[in-house]
Amino acid sequence: MENTILFVILPQYADWEAAYISSAISMLGEGKYDIKTVSTSRDPVPSIGGLKVIPDHDIQSVPDSYKALILIGGLTWRDENAQKVKTLVRDCQKNGKILAGICDAAAFLGTTGVLNDVIHTSNDLDDLEQWAGSAYTGKAKHIPRQAVRDKNIITANGTAPMEFAKEILLALEIADTEKIMDWYNFHRLGFYTAPMPNM
Repeated sequence: MENTILFVILPQYADWEAAYISSAISMLGEGKYDIKTVSTSRDPVPSIGGLKVIPDHDIQSVPDSYKALILIGGLTWRDENAQKVKTLVRDCQKNGKILAGICDAAAFLGTTGVLNDVIHTSNDLDDLEQWAGSAYTGKAKHIPRQAVRDKNIITANGTAPMEFAKEILLALEIADTEKIMDWYNFHRLGFYTAPMPNM
């Protein structure tokens, strides 16, 4: 099961953030990784765009063995129900697995304490401090960048799905760096601007 990558999605999740990452993992990884979805229950989870996903796992049935835990941003990370994800996040960090969060899911990581000792980013430092309160002591390590990777923890602001995906692909070592950067440049810069990728 070390080839499993878990995507945590909550109601009103940002479907485009998940789409870039999952498709790149599947294409560049050539079937090496198995993507599974996790939510707080097995009920269908609607996205901001109206797509519904039936999660593969709820919090209680998450496998012990997996490669990465990716928290997809959305509109309900501040709801009480999201608190159920905290134990999963802390276990992931403790076991040294890849842990990633984007947009409000990145700030949610701040509420668990896992950002305190790593360089990280978020949508807004003031908001992160206010929301996380005493659980967050990492202000000195917060930097205003699109996406940041440090010690297996990846964070990104809500305008950075491509940068977030790139950092996850690099952390997974899913392909050689040149191939990953070709993929990133092609999608980020556009068909007529980017060099043609070697896929």
